[in-house]
Amino acid sequence: MKKIEKIAVLTSGGDSPGMNGAIRAVVRTGLNYNLEVFGIKRGYQGMIEGDFFPLKSESVRDIIQRGGTILRTARSEEFKTPEGRKKAYENLKKFKIDAVIIIGGDGSFKGAGIFSQEFDIPFVGVPGTIDNDMFGTDYTIGFDTALNTVTEAIDRIKDTAHSHDRTFFIEVMGRDAGFIALKAGIATGAEMVLIPEIPGQEEKLEAFLSHTKKTSNIIIVAEGNNLGGAAELAKNFGKKYKEHGVRVNVLGHIQRGGSPTAFDRYLASRMGVEAVDALMDNQRSIMIGYTNHEVVHIPFNKTIKGKRDIGKELLRVNEILSK
Repeated sequence: MKKIEKIAVLTSGGDSPGMNGAIRAVVRTGLNYNLEVFGIKRGYQGMIEGDFFPLKSESVRDIIQRGGTILRTARSEEFKTPEGRKKAYENLKKFKIDAVIIIGGDGSFKGAGIFSQEFDIPFVGVPGTIDNDMFGTDYTIGFDTALNTVTEAIDRIKDTAHSHDRTFFIEVMGRDAGFIALKAGIATGAEMVLIPEIPGQEEKLEAFLSHTKKTSNIIIVAEGNNLGGAAELAKNFGKKYKEHGVRVNVLGHIQRGGSPTAFDRYLASRMGVEAVDALMDNQRSIMIGYTNHEVVHIPFNKTIKGKRDIGKELLRVNEILSK
């Protein structure tokens, strides 16, 4: 493999709290190896458009506590085409970039895996997504912050639910994965959790609403569950069970923003350092994971093809405690 002298870092897909911490770690670790480090704005689209700029140690000062990403992020349909990837490659060569570190989710890593097969530039991925659904890692950057944001919001909603004897359907993010919903349900003592991993929950929800003696209830709805969103569920069940005084809360993008927790800052820092270390150790087409409190390397093809299990034990804990 060609000696690495210049690397680039970018963020792709949905933003997540802690991405800035990962950028900071990549930059300062790269400089520690006497590498030149460039940032690419707006993900793959910025790579295609040549939106590159140098990063120094002072460039990443005082960003570890900030949510979002200083590099911005975007989704790029053009990068999905051979022509788009060729443009991106030409820009990487123009700036003499030897390797790329990408901070994002499975879609971003899929693009990186394809690109690495087509061209001679190694990629290493750092998992940044609030969904925590990446195969090969116990935690992704941003999940802990999002979970804490959701927990705090639900605690507040519970106060008014109890005061007015109402049932709230609270929708959280989780298009294909219910990790936020399930862990938030356990953390807040929710009466019920609806997640994509468990089909056919309509009868269980019907039975709960018709038999519960509680006057206030919290039902957490992952946006990708098979019964529909919180608004749809409230409409369908609210008319039938008027005594519950059904209300809806969609937490939305507040889950993505805000200052990252200490754990997300720590995780981002560990993963960012390891990503550069891996490149210097001639690794390529891998994701940096965090399993059993240790950093690990997972091949892109495994993390892309693999599906992370929600965990039977978590489901059991929630089932026992929500009764």
